[in-house]
Amino acid sequence: MSESKAKDLKEELFTKKKNACFILKDSEISQADEFCKGYMRFLDAAKTEREAVCESIKLLEEKGFTEYDFSKDLNPGDKIYINNRGKAIIAAIIGSGDVNKGFRISAAHIDSPRLDLKQNPIYEDNQIGFFKTHYYGGIKKYQWTTIPLALHGVIIDSKNEKIEVKIGEDENDPVFCVCDLLPHLATQQMKRNLSEGVKGEELNILIGSRPFKDDKESEMVKLNIIEILNKKYGIAEDDFISAELEAVPAFKARDIGFDRSMIGAYGQDDRVCAYTALKALLDCDDVPNKTAITVLTDKEETGSDGNTGLNSSYLKYFICDLAEKLGGNARQVISASECLSADVNAAFDPTFPDVLEIRNASKINYGVCVTKFTGSRGKSGTSDASAEFVARIRNLLDSKNVIWQTGELGKVDLGGGGTVAMYIANLNIDVIDVGVPVLSMHAPFEVTSKIDTYMAYKAFKVFIED
Repeated sequence: MSESKAKDLKEELFTKKKNACFILKDSEISQADEFCKGYMRFLDAAKTEREAVCESIKLLEEKGFTEYDFSKDLNPGDKIYINNRGKAIIAAIIGSGDVNKGFRISAAHIDSPRLDLKQNPIYEDNQIGFFKTHYYGGIKKYQWTTIPLALHGVIIDSKNEKIEVKIGEDENDPVFCVCDLLPHLATQQMKRNLSEGVKGEELNILIGSRPFKDDKESEMVKLNIIEILNKKYGIAEDDFISAELEAVPAFKARDIGFDRSMIGAYGQDDRVCAYTALKALLDCDDVPNKTAITVLTDKEETGSDGNTGLNSSYLKYFICDLAEKLGGNARQVISASECLSADVNAAFDPTFPDVLEIRNASKINYGVCVTKFTGSRGKSGTSDASAEFVARIRNLLDSKNVIWQTGELGKVDLGGGGTVAMYIANLNIDVIDVGVPVLSMHAPFEVTSKIDTYMAYKAFKVFIED
């Protein structure tokens, strides 16, 4: 075989996946950069699942979506949403085609790893005030020390009134932090395993040090802090019992790199897919053939259980209700539906190459990542999309010039992780994971590529419009 023929055969038969920077025009890269400005604003405004729901509703209503009224009929082109307990949301555009041919669903999650306050969080120790925390989701605990933290959430007081809390985001706000030992005194601590370098019960948030000026009583620092909170919010210590308060990184989303090609921010797993999936629905100007649904769900980081997670039935109930109102058979509609589980994948990091198998790892700037299966080791905890559905999505993305790649969550015996895909698959819906590769996933400051983020948006949009 001649050298030229071998070259021709390689060009014809080998994979053509390569860095999108070599494929896209400068104008297209500029489009990606511009798109990500809106995404970064969303990240700053939506650091918790509750805030993500609020921001999503604002964006939806600006585009003519209204809250779903179960008593009213539905017609093609209607734009509706439902708010599930302030922590999850489903939005839909009613399609014009045969309802029994199914819906198009994009499902992302809007919860992220964080530090939750315990129900009795506030205490004083040696005249320093702290909050006790219980971390949420999979974290490296040492990453949460010595960084500025903001406090977000709600308190339901003794009068059953909801008090919204957001402290640490404004430049004039105080921030909080978890302390760590100085290296000079950390000899014993540094003998611990990395996973126990900081223990869960040591993730105590520093909240004050000045005592109430009355030395006749104990716990004067605690009293001073509670008095401040009482004056600001009208609460007492018992009100923490009926509160959901989350400590999250206080820093803003920022451009990363001299070339500004990446985004650094908290909570990009999975708000990078939540925003792009939602934006694809918002930008659907024409009535789609099949009803398009975007669900932004809660509790994925802890297993999707609970009534706002996708292991519950709220999505199924919504689909069944739409099917009934549109004159379809609910079971037939569900079984004919298709879903993109919009979740991130682990981007290859050359500093830590040993945990990923490079031939099957996703890379930044190579486009949106299509993940056939997740799970761990023997593919446990995954839905494993069929070859037929993989081909369906692959061919769709290729035909619409969406740059994409494949990936997996680490080497076979090392990797692991799950998404909402298996819960949707359990409804008898074809589903596959499609999302953005992330560096430093689950860290307080995660990194994504602007090009990959934009390609995720394009993927969700062509899926709706197809």
